[in-house]
Amino acid sequence: MRSRGLHTVCEEAKCPNRGECFGRGTATFLINGRICTRSCAYCAIDHGRPRPLDASEPEQLAEAVVAMELRHVVITAVDRDDLADGGASGFVACIRRVKGLPDPPAVEVLTPDFRGDMGSVDRILEAAPDVYNHNVETVPRLYRKVRRSGRYRWALEVLRRVAEQAPDMVAKSGLMVGLGETREELLEVVSDLARSGCRVVTIGQYLQPTPAQVPVERFWTPEEFAELEELGRHMGLEVFAGPFVRSSYRAEEAYLRVLPARAAG
Repeated sequence: MRSRGLHTVCEEAKCPNRGECFGRGTATFLINGRICTRSCAYCAIDHGRPRPLDASEPEQLAEAVVAMELRHVVITAVDRDDLADGGASGFVACIRRVKGLPDPPAVEVLTPDFRGDMGSVDRILEAAPDVYNHNVETVPRLYRKVRRSGRYRWALEVLRRVAEQAPDMVAKSGLMVGLGETREELLEVVSDLARSGCRVVTIGQYLQPTPAQVPVERFWTPEEFAELEELGRHMGLEVFAGPFVRSSYRAEEAYLRVLPARAAG
């Protein structure tokens, strides 16, 4: 990946699972550069003024997919509020290039909220990824504290759009715990996700990446994570919850779990 000038969110966000995932030959590609236009209080990705998009990135990504013999590719990006389409064109180019491979893998995207611009979402839907993931990240009350450039309603609008415009596509979302949310607030978010048409939800423990990010308020127990999985499944969701669960952790496994339900539906 480095030889092709590619980045992974695994390294940029200091994910605790990166050793395991790299050892299994999987990774989440970070496109549209490595500088984010937002500075969320929980995130370790560099922020500032990003460079223009690299036109060679889709080709480099496709070459990496072939070299790594990937069966499930996750493509995410930094927020690019400096671009008219929020960076949607970068997603479209990468999806189409990977889908155009002779033996294409499943493609999962993890997109920004595009500041509520559904036109950008529609462009990505037209490129037909297999999974569309957008993370709500936290409960509405904590957005001002930890995700001040985002809006909870934007996040739900993205997920509703996916469910409405591409009902056969897997809609997915994720959030962190340990930022100061209550159990009741968290369950309300999970309920919102179910009503928005989500099929898969990931819930993991927030871990402070560096001293520059907000501290952990509380560590949830394994029993609490197990309860969240059970409650989410009662709402019709496929829930992955645990201390080290992240939005793209074992993404292929999550996708394969919902395939039988999609075929039946």
